[in-house]
Amino acid sequence: MIMIKTEDLQISFGALHILKGVSLEVQQGEVVCIIGPSGAGKSTFLHCLNRLEKPDSGKIYLKNRLVFDYENGVNKSALTQKQISSALLELGMVFQKFNLFPHKTVLENVMLAPVNVRKIPKEKAREKAQLLLERVGLEDKMFSWPSQLSGGQQQRVAIARALAMEPEIMLFDEPTSALDPELVGEVLAVMKSLAESGMTMIVVTHEIGFAREVADHVVFMAEGNILEKNKASIIFENPENERTKQFLQSVL
Repeated sequence: MIMIKTEDLQISFGALHILKGVSLEVQQGEVVCIIGPSGAGKSTFLHCLNRLEKPDSGKIYLKNRLVFDYENGVNKSALTQKQISSALLELGMVFQKFNLFPHKTVLENVMLAPVNVRKIPKEKAREKAQLLLERVGLEDKMFSWPSQLSGGQQQRVAIARALAMEPEIMLFDEPTSALDPELVGEVLAVMKSLAESGMTMIVVTHEIGFAREVADHVVFMAEGNILEKNKASIIFENPENERTKQFLQSVL
């Protein structure tokens, strides 16, 4: 199944044309890493997928269903607002910044959305949250406050929080860029474990080693366009696009 498909996504902020017609397909169980220079539109593309940004034009399909069909910034899709909201629950997202609630414990942070959005009973949500915290290696931090955790630990809580909503697709927006270098590995290990479990993932990242090891396909973006998409081995060993070659030479 095609889990996410975009057709000709375009968005501008004032005179700045950020996305210039981005079309992409992501299959079920596939890990797609998006790489490219700063300002390429990578994060904006992710934000368009879950309605954090509203494209000017283009189509977004989730699980073969047309959810967004933008013309002049207006969604012409036939779905109701309730159907759109339900479709978006299939997307989990992890950001650069952890955005944990400082006045709630780690366990409460992970329980919050399932209880309030999915209306899961508190006891069931607690059990699920405990299992997820074990999965990300933080079972001993359940009753800690976010301020008592390292950045890497906070990001792992953020991943558990996203997984608590039982999404079918996970979006990662440079999840390690705010971390000290020695903390990056623990977050990437959790993401690698997720990929191995069959989770469909789109990852915007500067971690070239992670993309090389984990991605099924790598997308190279620059100046609002996808310039190249291919298997990770081909992108890193024999890229076709000259701009991709220049970028990889500068970062490797």
